[in-house]
Amino acid sequence: MIGLSMTAYRDRDLEDFRKWAEAVKLSGFEGIEIVSEWPHFLSGENVSLFQSIAEEFGLKVTVHAPFSDLNIASFNERIRKTSLKILEDTISLASQLGALVVTVHPGHCSPVSRKYRSKYMDIHRKSLRAVAHMSEEYGIPVGVENMPKFPILDAQTPERLALLVDGIDIGVTFDVGHLNTTTRSFEVFLKTFGDRIVEVHIHDNSGKADEHLTPGEGTVPWEGILKKLPGVPWVMEVGGIEEGKRGLVFIKSIHR
Repeated sequence: MIGLSMTAYRDRDLEDFRKWAEAVKLSGFEGIEIVSEWPHFLSGENVSLFQSIAEEFGLKVTVHAPFSDLNIASFNERIRKTSLKILEDTISLASQLGALVVTVHPGHCSPVSRKYRSKYMDIHRKSLRAVAHMSEEYGIPVGVENMPKFPILDAQTPERLALLVDGIDIGVTFDVGHLNTTTRSFEVFLKTFGDRIVEVHIHDNSGKADEHLTPGEGTVPWEGILKKLPGVPWVMEVGGIEEGKRGLVFIKSIHR
């Protein structure tokens, strides 16, 4: 399944979401990724709208959990617990939707966590175990995503992500574009995580920043990667429908 992310939905309300979903379907995509971020967080008020429109057009659904302003690795216990509660609410709603998978971001660093690295790791892994329990409780795969090059972000390399999830029964979301900004060790990532990969995010960049360009318009070596990606949901994260169309044509020209 290749889906299109709501990064390509530019309206601040959901009035035109049905029209957008129809255009996604007509463009050849098989699914959509609901990005639960401002201004359209996935909620009890709109879950039925998302569900009915997806069903109307026969689109499969994946969900990207909120990440802005959350930190599951926070030393502030109120922030950490609130972040986990928001993730649990999202995972529960995704289960109601019949979503194939939920992607979550790992925690990120702060001045105090940089000073107390061992304690930070303990807190971080404690939260990831809680998320793994949510995945089991609500019966939906959850993938922890590798992050792009940026000072405070964790899990920028396959080795670091492997340390975070070691011994924890949780999946991994492989963001190809993110890895292109860090080590570009695509083979290592695939070898390290294998069957743990539950979703793949597809977009491109120059290798210097997380630009979310259309596949084929950056430096990601797609010809060497696409045929090695696992048969899990692939989601294209680009800025609009037209970019999605170009990206889909490009991807299909390589991956027949």
